[in-house]
Amino acid sequence: MQYIVLDLEWNQPWPGSYAAKKVLPVEIHGEIIQIGAVRMLEDGSIADEFQVLVRPKYYKKLNSRVSKLTGIHDSDLKEKGLPFPEALQQFRQWIGGECIFLTWGFDDVTLLEDNILLHDDEPDWITQWYNVQMIFNAQLGCDSSQKALATALGMMNIEPCRPAHDALGDAYHTALICSRLNMEDGIDHYAEALRRHEDGFHGAPPEGCLSKVVFRGYEDKAKAISAMTDLKSHCPQCGCEMPNGAWISQEARRYMTMATCPEHGRFLIRIRLQKDDDGTLRVSRMVYEGASDAARKFDELSQRRKQHRRHRRRTYGERS
Repeated sequence: MQYIVLDLEWNQPWPGSYAAKKVLPVEIHGEIIQIGAVRMLEDGSIADEFQVLVRPKYYKKLNSRVSKLTGIHDSDLKEKGLPFPEALQQFRQWIGGECIFLTWGFDDVTLLEDNILLHDDEPDWITQWYNVQMIFNAQLGCDSSQKALATALGMMNIEPCRPAHDALGDAYHTALICSRLNMEDGIDHYAEALRRHEDGFHGAPPEGCLSKVVFRGYEDKAKAISAMTDLKSHCPQCGCEMPNGAWISQEARRYMTMATCPEHGRFLIRIRLQKDDDGTLRVSRMVYEGASDAARKFDELSQRRKQHRRHRRRTYGERS
């Protein structure tokens, strides 16, 4: 079985911009602008490379921060970028047969699946993928926190030889790390490594976080969200039941809502959905103080959503 080490770069609109207010057929948290991948054989040797620029369809103007980070400019995408369906077709043809996807982080495959759905296609060919960070932590005896790619390279005394924040460069560096890990053993014990990551606070609780619980076994996102909606929230201080508000989505299958205790005020409920090896979803549910940075982010997102809805109502009224 071949390994495909994958990395993506994507564009995000500025909050409050016209592009950010677009209502897309599928909700995404970034539109892919570059696909980079390395083919690695079972013996850890690197056999082939793939890279393609993607011309965005919805978030056409590059966020200046994205451009500065990646070195990709609007002119590059206009001149060299392919439409996403064509780029995806080339990628799949390059992959060939069955493969195991490896990524440095949880976001890339989820983002790829969402972009595929956005273009009226199905990501059902993505059947096996693993976050190398989990295997890295398990085999090097690290704490369960997620490490930056540059940090991991330094820990393994690997000298970077490709540009960072370039999809192919990051995929290549990830492949170098994979070549020094026992990938077969890492995959066999992946569920254990993942549970260690999900069930802990990774050394120290996030600022303002009061509790964390992990739920498992949900068939799909709708059932997971429904279960979290039905789950009763209780005040961490007095234990009284608190009604939940509506969920606000973030990137990488993260959602937030606010619950309020009449006596002790607001508490943020934050969940993250991720796929287990058996194909079911697990949900990490965390409760934060109402004055935490996470709660302030919720307030900002909530305000932007309200402005978006007012804008849509005005636009609809003008058209009618």
